[in-house]
Amino acid sequence: MFRKQIFASILAMVVLLAGPPEAVAQESATIQALATVISSLSITGNTNLQFGTVIPGISKAVDKSEPGFAGEWTVTGSVGAELTLDFTLPDSLLLMGDSTSGMPINFVATDASFDDGAGGGQLAPSGVLDPNGLGTERLGAGGQLTVWIGGTVNPRISQTGGDYAADVILSVAYTGN
Repeated sequence: MFRKQIFASILAMVVLLAGPPEAVAQESATIQALATVISSLSITGNTNLQFGTVIPGISKAVDKSEPGFAGEWTVTGSVGAELTLDFTLPDSLLLMGDSTSGMPINFVATDASFDDGAGGGQLAPSGVLDPNGLGTERLGAGGQLTVWIGGTVNPRISQTGGDYAADVILSVAYTGN
């Protein structure tokens, strides 16, 4: 028993002489995960592509620079953001009330234009777009892009009289650039 007391005393002295256990320094730092969501895109069709009265057998063109006749859209979104422009174009206008009677329409590589605020509007736009392919442009300083389109209808000599129409669609999407 005496041995146990001596051993316990020696152990207690060692613990006291050794002092408290050494504290380990611990540090930390925090960061945040951040993201900025750009404003969503908005597109508005402002003006229909208007050919007016056409004569059977005689083609009629509307230029992209003709105010009130050329088709027009306004795209609004995040300033300077890159986006794709993709046209879905009809190959004919259909007689209203008779989907079997069509009048051919065509669009050439220079039939569309755009203005990002750096140009002079419809009469002196920032650039030309090929409506037959995918385009890539940037929204201007005001976060806007205006797009115009013209085209040519080619009525047949035997074209049925009446009102013809077809959808011309412009789809836009951010590229992420």
